[in-house]
Amino acid sequence: MEEKEVGLDSKCYLLMIRALCKGGYLEEASNMIDFIGESHGIYPTLPVYNTFLEACSEMSRADYADQCLQLMEQRMVGKDEVTYTMLLKLAVSQWNLCAVYEIWEDYIKHFSPSILTLRNFVWSFTRLRDLKSAYEKLQHMVVLAIRGNNFVQTLSRGQLYPSRHMLSACNIQECDNEQFVPSTANASACNVQECNNEQSVPLTANAPACKIQGCGTLDMGNKEVKSAGQTGLDKRKIMPVLRVLRWSFNDVMHACGQAKKPGLAKQLMLQMENIGLLPSSHTYNRFARAVSKRHFRQGMEVLKTMQQKNLKPHDRTLATISVACSKALELDLAEVLLDQITNCPYPYPYNSFLQACNAMDQPERALRMLAKMKKLKIQPDIRTYQQLFSLVGNTNAPYEDGDMLSRVDSAKRIKAIEKDMAKKWCPAQSRINEELVESSWKRRDVLHSLVEAEECRMAIALFKHMKASGLEPNAATYCIMIDCCRTIRCYKSACALVSMMLRSGFYLQTVGYTVLIKILLQDENFDEALNLLDQGHSEEIKLDVLLYNPVLHIAKDKGRIDIIELIVEQMYREKIQPDTTTCHNVFSAYVYSGFHNMAMEALQVLSMRMISLEDCVLEEKKAELEDLILSEDKEAESRILEHFKDFEEDIAIALLNLRNCAILGFPLSWSPNKSSWARRLSANYDSRKKDN
Repeated sequence: MEEKEVGLDSKCYLLMIRALCKGGYLEEASNMIDFIGESHGIYPTLPVYNTFLEACSEMSRADYADQCLQLMEQRMVGKDEVTYTMLLKLAVSQWNLCAVYEIWEDYIKHFSPSILTLRNFVWSFTRLRDLKSAYEKLQHMVVLAIRGNNFVQTLSRGQLYPSRHMLSACNIQECDNEQFVPSTANASACNVQECNNEQSVPLTANAPACKIQGCGTLDMGNKEVKSAGQTGLDKRKIMPVLRVLRWSFNDVMHACGQAKKPGLAKQLMLQMENIGLLPSSHTYNRFARAVSKRHFRQGMEVLKTMQQKNLKPHDRTLATISVACSKALELDLAEVLLDQITNCPYPYPYNSFLQACNAMDQPERALRMLAKMKKLKIQPDIRTYQQLFSLVGNTNAPYEDGDMLSRVDSAKRIKAIEKDMAKKWCPAQSRINEELVESSWKRRDVLHSLVEAEECRMAIALFKHMKASGLEPNAATYCIMIDCCRTIRCYKSACALVSMMLRSGFYLQTVGYTVLIKILLQDENFDEALNLLDQGHSEEIKLDVLLYNPVLHIAKDKGRIDIIELIVEQMYREKIQPDTTTCHNVFSAYVYSGFHNMAMEALQVLSMRMISLEDCVLEEKKAELEDLILSEDKEAESRILEHFKDFEEDIAIALLNLRNCAILGFPLSWSPNKSSWARRLSANYDSRKKDN
């Protein structure tokens, strides 16, 4: 054009800037805006700057936008509503809520907000999760729409643009002193500053009156609301306004679902009804998702309403309500909704269903759902496999740990899951994804399930991979792996894990000591087991009966009466009450060795200690308990068994033991520590400690 001496005009200038912006050449476009005016005597018009700002918003380049705004200010170009729209898009693309506030404050200094501009602000605030501000701007839109002094027209291409008669410079300002309570029927009031005395038409019967400065507080009656759409408004003329208004209602409704504000969502639906705004299919879908966050039944009611109106729910709506049903453990409803989904690229609703199956102990149902996922080609994610590992890791949960048969079955299922997982994430090296590893430290389901199923090779491989990935285990994970050493009967590996645990800053607690002692007892290493007990005592570990019972059990099987008596006396001195398992092990050990009288004496002493370790407490209960133990009433044993109702199983068993001793003719002593058996155990214990 320069060679042919063809002059540039403003339109040509705009088209060149637009071409550069569409190509992503912001640097070149910025330079052209900056310099071409000086060299050719053509100064950019406002549409040129708006075009450049639009490109900045699409590419999220705030630096170029700032340069453009500075240039506009230097050249005193000014801004129009399109400028503010582009700035809003840029602020949203950068998640800059403060910038949106600043844009609003600057905008109302120069313009009286139009329906379309307010719609852009509503959209911006909902995207940035500011429900309060979005709701306030929506109410401004309702005010303008009902007053009828702000219209929207449609271009031939279907685009909307504001067609306002020049209004007086009236500002709609945000209310700073009003409280916003979105979860109740009373919404915050908005302050509308007007320059004329035009009467206001109400927003909704449930919203408080708007305060119009200079006009006082207006009546917000329900009758006026219902007639507002017919008073001074031509339905044909305001159809574009209703479209824009409905879009904004839908945006705020969507934000209610994100913010878990079902109360406000219900209020918005009521307001739409009151002003005569018909909800669309999108409105109902977003409303259903919002109210189902509180309770799944509310979402189901909205689905029923949609069915009556022949409105099809979106897949996302069905998924959200299905998740709510799964959380409420309504598996049948959740499954019905999942079956209605035609296209769901994300597995989260199915994961919630699997979690509910886990809570309800229904692994078969979960596996059927997994088959459906594969049929629909829905790719499982990390959480899917976590739930599956947790489900199949313990088939008898939550009542039993699982027998050998169930553990073999669990191991087969775990191998199948691992194989499927390896196909998806690591077909070359069959490695487990790092994200699964990281989550496993938090949940520990995978490792625990593998150890419970005695799949120690897989558990060790997973543990090593986690360590190699730089993910440090916690104390509970170390304990799981120490328990794995019990399965493979390797005390040396357990000690190595304890060493790693200490270097990581974790100390061995009761559970860890229990597992180590069980490993030692597998090889009948009683001396080292007793040393561990002494070490735990010296380190002030909270010892309990579950720590001692495994030692008593192995000692009983091996006929080690000396170990039995040593442990019983140590438990008494540590103020640890025996339980039913303790009594069984001690009594059986004496019986197997042929010491029947000693077995009955030990049973009496331990049963008394199950009731209380203090002689004074036993003396206080003597009269009450003797009536039960020595009673010849047929209902005596029934009264004893009532202790089971209060979860006092050990007390009930102790009383039954003492009653059987009395029936067999053994005299009861309410000072068990003075019995010959107890005194002998005490003397032997002192002698052993003295020798050591």
